[in-house]
Amino acid sequence: MGFEMAGHLAKGGADVLAWNRTRAKAEPLGKYGAKIADVVSELAARDIVFCMVSTWDDVKEVMSALLKGAKKMPRIVVECSSISLEGSAELRKMLAARGIEYLAAPVSGNAKVIKAGKLSFVCSGPKKAFDEVLPFLEMIGPSASYVGEGELARIVKICHNVFLGVVTQSLAEITILAQKAGVPRHAFLEFMNQSVMGSMFSRYKTPAFVNLDFKVTFTPTLLRKDMDLGLDAGRRFEVPMPLAAATRDLIQSMMGRGWTEQDFSTLLLQQAQASGIELKPENVDVKDGLSS
Repeated sequence: MGFEMAGHLAKGGADVLAWNRTRAKAEPLGKYGAKIADVVSELAARDIVFCMVSTWDDVKEVMSALLKGAKKMPRIVVECSSISLEGSAELRKMLAARGIEYLAAPVSGNAKVIKAGKLSFVCSGPKKAFDEVLPFLEMIGPSASYVGEGELARIVKICHNVFLGVVTQSLAEITILAQKAGVPRHAFLEFMNQSVMGSMFSRYKTPAFVNLDFKVTFTPTLLRKDMDLGLDAGRRFEVPMPLAAATRDLIQSMMGRGWTEQDFSTLLLQQAQASGIELKPENVDVKDGLSS
């Protein structure tokens, strides 16, 4: 995702210096005009630094290396990973100690969504920093919502990903119900996607559900992490979340079966097994709603 984000910035005319822990993964950005840093601390001399990694441990490692011994500091750090409220607050404190403004800016989407120009950001932190960074966010995706100060963007992203898990499990259940009653998956999902219940997400997951192509967009491990963050937030704010709790356990059950390396939409396979049916690809050309 960081690669695609940096690519959009470079193609949009921004002066981009990119770094990746595996340099070879960043080097193709050169064809868009981006420069490639040898070490992450080189980025500290930039006015604005974007960070996109997988976990809070990754964020902490990268940001600590960025700031260690740097002679000049960025004015603004835009952190786009999915991390906890506590991790985000710790990062804000770390950056504030060095006089750096921090914008929490997690995203909805993945690399394919970025390519399609449909990524969306939710942002919190100093409004002035958001206003300054907004033109760059809009180079990457069409939507950037400002929700307030502090870590509010993190709670929004956690809620978003809890909904992602619950909706996917629900979609798996009704798709298997329709199939076991005799309706082909592609026919059922074609109707759903054109109904008032259809969404960009249901359309996006249709090829996986129909043709059983579970190439990773988001791993079960990462989804379980976000479900846990959501349930932790529910306890913190005294909000009961029975659907989220049940879905989290179903994700854990799927991982216990060894389904950890494919996309989290393998929830469909688990639902099929629980329903006593074996799925086969329908080999139907269905659209994902992103491609034209």
